[in-house]
Formats: sequence, C-alpha cells, structure tokens
Amino acid sequence: MALRLEVGESVAQVPAEVWDALTDGMPLLGHAFLSALETSKSVGGDSGWQPVPLLLYDNAQLIGAVPLYVKYHSYGEYVFDWAWAEAYERNGLNYYPKLVAAIPFTPITGVRLLTSDPEAKLLLINGIQQVLQKNNMSSAHVLFPDDSSTMAFKQAGWMQRHGVQFRWHNLGYADFDDFLGQLSHDKRKKIRQERKKIAASGVECKPIKGAEITAEQWDFFYQCYENTYLEHRSTPYLTRDFFKIIGSSMSQHILLIIAYLDNQPIAAALNIYDINTLYGRYWGALCYVPNLHFELCYYQAQEFCIAEGIVYFEGGAQGEHKLARGFTARPTCSFHSIAHSGFAAAIQDFVTQESAGLAVYTNELDERAPFKSNS
Repeated sequence: MALRLEVGESVAQVPAEVWDALTDGMPLLGHAFLSALETSKSVGGDSGWQPVPLLLYDNAQLIGAVPLYVKYHSYGEYVFDWAWAEAYERNGLNYYPKLVAAIPFTPITGVRLLTSDPEAKLLLINGIQQVLQKNNMSSAHVLFPDDSSTMAFKQAGWMQRHGVQFRWHNLGYADFDDFLGQLSHDKRKKIRQERKKIAASGVECKPIKGAEITAEQWDFFYQCYENTYLEHRSTPYLTRDFFKIIGSSMSQHILLIIAYLDNQPIAAALNIYDINTLYGRYWGALCYVPNLHFELCYYQAQEFCIAEGIVYFEGGAQGEHKLARGFTARPTCSFHSIAHSGFAAAIQDFVTQESAGLAVYTNELDERAPFKSNS
C-alpha cells in the first residue's frame, strides 16, 4: 500500500462515483448534495464555510475521506460553541478559523470517517490533527458522528460532548391510525384534534416526489424557506440555485409537501429520504394556520414513511414538542480537539458538567414518552 493524505479544495473535484462509493448511499453525505452546496455558493466564498475535504488515497484509489470545512463562525452547526468563542475573545485569542467535520447546515447523525478500514480511520483522524496544527487553528470539531466514527474518535482520545435529538420509528404500522393506536390516550386525542382542525380550515396537503416537482413549485418552496429566516430577522443559508441543482441531481431522494388553501399554496416542507430513513429538513409558511406546522412537517411525513415502508424519520435539531407527535429521544454527540491546553481543560470541565445535566434531562424525556404504558 502507498497511502497518502491530501487536503482537497472541494468535494466537486472528486468524481461522483468515487466519493459515493464511500458513503453507503446516505443522500445527505452524497456527492450530489455536498457538491451542490459548493456549486450554488451556499458554502465557499464569503459563506464562512470553506470546503477542505480530507482525502486518503492508496496509490490512485480513494479509500477514505472526511467532509471537512474551515469555519469562520459557528452558524449552521447546531452544536453550540458560541460561549467557547467568547471566552477566547475575552482572553485576546482567536477562536476562528476552526475546523469542522460535518454536513453543512444539517444536524443529522452520519458517518464522518468515510472508510470501513480501522487503519484508514486512524490516518484520517491524524490528518485532521495535522491540518489543525499546520494552520495554527484553535480547534477541530466533529459533529453528529455515527457509532463507527464515534468509536474511532473515542479511541483517539478526543473530547466527547453529548446531545439529544428526536426520531420517529415506524414499527411496521399498517396506516396512520395504527400508529395512533400505540400512543397514550391523551397524545392520540390531541393529534386527532389537530388534524381535524386542519381539515376544517380547508387546508389540503399534497406530497410531491422530486421528479414531479415543477420549477414553479420549487420557487414557491424557496419563498417559504426564505420567509422562515426573514421572520427571525436572519438570512437563508442556502441559495435558490442549491435547490435547483438537487432538484435535478438527486430528485429520487426528495419529497416536497405543499399545503394549499382555496387552491393557493400557502406553506411547504422539504424532506430528503432513502429506503430506510426520511430526514425532515426545511419548511416555511406565507400565512399562519393553527397546527399547520405539525401537519405539514410531522403527520404528512409520518404517513409517507408508513406508505413507503421507511423505518426512521429524523426530526432534526431540538423540539420537545416532537415527543407529543410520537417521536422519542435518542442520544447524539460531537467530538472536539482543542489546541490550547488551558482552554482544553476548561472546556472539558464544562462538557463534563453539561453531560451530567443532559443525563437527567434525557431521563425526564424518557419518562414523558408518548406511547402506552406496558404496566
């Protein structure tokens, strides 16, 4: 073997079939998704996300990779380290730029060391450390790694930070009523009331698979997506071109659900999916209808999963309200390498205390699980 590490300038520079051979078909890690971020200028340029994919070759064959970025801020990560950055600033030190291994703007657990070979995983981890040290950066962060990546970073001695998200599990339900039948009486009643109110309001929801989405519908979705950010006095992370590109390059993984009132579109939710998992991603509405968010983002997606035989529905970051909609809490984590020894010790103390509090919080969530008691 003649192994060598390279720091690339983009995922797009790697042939799609070569990159995708490492991702096990996960659409949000796929070449189509990550290169669309680059091509559409959603990352790169002045976005604060500079792609620097770490590539491991055996002679001319790519055998491993990491979706790696130089970050100049902490937006779009969903593992919050703003307090760490402020502490650096108070002490006259630069926290940015830093390194982040992640799917940009996507708080979804997945492979971060794109290889199945244990030796290659170690080489990739060492490669991240080399980039960190060579460029005198403050830190490196690995966000939402899967179990296999987690084990490798643990063995390498990286600092682990724990988190929690919410996921819905399709237990082979025959239909939505079958799913509701597994919930406690109060949760079941609440969902039925919410759906009745949506029906009474005259709103109709239409699920549309990617290949059937028209340019006009994409434009409407982007208007909704953009409006979500405007309502929070913020700027969208993703450009209209990004959605145009993925609408063509990965249409087989896209589900758009549009809500209509009096035959006029009023809201939309976009999901990415494969045969096993549906990932709830973006939503927006141009007018307020009570309970529409729950209908469009949860119940319609759950019905789609049941119809298609999709096992998991990943609800994304935060949101205890998902518990009442049949989701359950599941652990997530991140890993961190802090170059400054003093800050590394202080941050480790913080993470340890945070983990203790999170354990209590997770137990409370489990006690509030929405399903019928077996006792």
